[in-house]
Amino acid sequence: MMSIRLSDEMERRLSDLAARTGRTKAYHVVELIEEHIDDLEDRYLAEARLEKRRPPLSGEQLRKNLGLDR
Repeated sequence: MMSIRLSDEMERRLSDLAARTGRTKAYHVVELIEEHIDDLEDRYLAEARLEKRRPPLSGEQLRKNLGLDR
């Protein structure tokens, strides 16, 4: 169980959508979450990786790290 606060505008839009489709507001909220949770998880994972990003490597450092510095 969960409760959320929506702006008046978002509440109106969700109510209108529910009325037009004959589905409940909860149905549409669940649909939105299920369709977009993967994108949100990917986004936050990418942002976390960027925050921990190491300094860039030079070409020479990269070749050395890959064992190509013969």
